[in-house]
Amino acid sequence: MSSAPQNSRVSLRGHPRRLALVLAGAGAAGLLISLPLAAVFYYALRDGLHAYWSHLTASDTLHAIGLSLLAAGIALPINTIFGLTAAWSLAKFEFPGRRLIISLIELPLSISPIIIGVAYLFVFGMQGLLGPWLDDHGITLAFNVASIVVVTTIVTTPYVFREVLPLMLSQGTSEEQAGVTLGAGGWQVFRRITLPNIKWALFYGMALSFARSLGEFGSVSVVSGAVRGETNTMTLQIDLLYHDQVQTAAFAVASILTSFALVTLFIKTCIERRLSSS
Repeated sequence: MSSAPQNSRVSLRGHPRRLALVLAGAGAAGLLISLPLAAVFYYALRDGLHAYWSHLTASDTLHAIGLSLLAAGIALPINTIFGLTAAWSLAKFEFPGRRLIISLIELPLSISPIIIGVAYLFVFGMQGLLGPWLDDHGITLAFNVASIVVVTTIVTTPYVFREVLPLMLSQGTSEEQAGVTLGAGGWQVFRRITLPNIKWALFYGMALSFARSLGEFGSVSVVSGAVRGETNTMTLQIDLLYHDQVQTAAFAVASILTSFALVTLFIKTCIERRLSSS
């Protein structure tokens, strides 16, 4: 005897109290999100468009924006390639220590970014484990652009991996095995079978990784030195301007980060719809 499929969604019709609670929760969440966003743009533009533009085009601010985009632009392809490679290896092959490797890759999500910055200095700083050797060979990996790029990459390492791995695990290896049986090589199997099946999850992870890279503060503040016009990212520039009591300029830079966040949220929503419909 077959039973009719049950709909997992709970209807709110005929339940005014439930409907009121849902609307109240949605309204409160909307206010918690929209009011800070509105405040950022209000304080950024309160002195007019001319002042807003002059704050954004200041040399130190332009350098901070460029440095943030540079760090995010370098970290994104590295994390994309690493996340794809690691997820494919862990999902398609069985070997001892898989759970340990997954835990190690996801470790940056479990610890404070400041700890990552401090650990980086303990290894690559002048008083660190490798610092004296690097200095003898004329290599500097602390308090410069290179250190910002490295810690940004470390902090954002898990994002592509975490989005791609569960999908690869759920899909199994049957399609890849069929492709190999038909004579396809390893690269052909990955390009024509594996990659199309995970493309939306991959884009989702890339969007999260890029947004997280732009907003990184803790680890960067430890390793950068926060030198005006040299090692200040957007987040550090905001902090510096705010403590210098140039609040309108700080909110102007914050509006750029907010705009990136809104674009990322839009992309994330579109990708989630594609994932749910596929």
